Amino acid sequence: MKIQEYTQSKYNFEECMKCTVCTAYCPVLQVNPLFPGPKQCGPDEERLRLKDPYFFNTALKYCMNCKRCEVACPSGVNVAALIQSARIHYDHTPPKVRDRILASTDFMGKMARPVAPVVNAVTGLGITKTVLDATLKIDHRRSFPRYSGSSFTAWLKRHRKEQAAFEEQAAYFHGCYVNYNHPQLGKDLVKVLNALGVGVQLLEKEKCCGIAMIVNGMSARAARNASVNIASIRKAVDKGLKVLSTSSTCVLTLRDEYPELLGIDNDSVREDILLATRFIFERMEAGATLHFRPDYHRRIAYHVPCHLEKLGWGVFSERLLRRIPGVEFTLLDSNCCGIAGTYGFKKENYEAAQNIGAPLFDQIRSVDPEVVACDCETCKWQIEMSTGYPVMNPISILAEALE
Repeated sequence: MKIQEYTQSKYNFEECMKCTVCTAYCPVLQVNPLFPGPKQCGPDEERLRLKDPYFFNTALKYCMNCKRCEVACPSGVNVAALIQSARIHYDHTPPKVRDRILASTDFMGKMARPVAPVVNAVTGLGITKTVLDATLKIDHRRSFPRYSGSSFTAWLKRHRKEQAAFEEQAAYFHGCYVNYNHPQLGKDLVKVLNALGVGVQLLEKEKCCGIAMIVNGMSARAARNASVNIASIRKAVDKGLKVLSTSSTCVLTLRDEYPELLGIDNDSVREDILLATRFIFERMEAGATLHFRPDYHRRIAYHVPCHLEKLGWGVFSERLLRRIPGVEFTLLDSNCCGIAGTYGFKKENYEAAQNIGAPLFDQIRSVDPEVVACDCETCKWQIEMSTGYPVMNPISILAEALE
């Protein structure tokens, strides 16, 4: 599939008033002197790139696409999207074998699932990490996510009739993490939605959302995935269903990155793609009730992922967690954890990723919660590896607290 033509009219970089707020909020710039910063890499260099691609800056690869620059920008400039689009259209360097492996989440999940115990054991060995560091430049200090021996889609298909019995239905974009790494999160969502009287359906066909492909130089593949996903989502929406996800990054990609970076039209369905906690919160605001265990007690610290800050939807997860009786709740400061999907797995980025996340890790240790809540799976991996504290999706906490 041909990626949308790169045109000046697509972006509003002329709205940049050079206040450098994005520079002040960029987590990469604080720890990596090789990155010129979002203002220079985005609006400033765009004026030169439009004159001649010669002015493309290879330092753009250090951008994490965390979107914090866009959250901070008082003029609403799509700085991160501008940087990623420049990489898509001007950087023709083929992705490395490592980058292809890290970005091929569907393929790796399908290959690992039948032999998940073996894969988990082998990837946890020091010798394996040393070899991957030496050959692929995947940092040896990085912990790998564990794979599940069973898939969420297979489980939900076995419960299809039970779910169809509910009068109200919702479709679930489960994503690679739920299907291959942590099916329990999908089961927890089904439990919570069923408690609200909502059944759960799979989409007709689902591919990886493609965000890892986009940032690793595989945008054509990401666009093919996007076309499949939007076609399936459109069929669900045509049946009157909302499409829910438990991953903040998947939601941002489906809603914003598809049209902005890949040129995939999602206008007719964009507003029907929701983070699950927003859907649940709105149902409860409309009068629905969840009954929680009277003996439930948890000290919870909530980290709002960067992509959820960009959506502006962290408030829904926060308010749901605050509604659970017996929860001692702490809202953590706005900080990036540093991993940014595949970014923190790469040897050249590992130190920067850990330094970026250090303020968050220090605050978690000072709060000393029983569990950290977070809507992003890669944030979960980073926080658990770097602090030792367990991390749960807010949906799983809701499910745990239900009577």
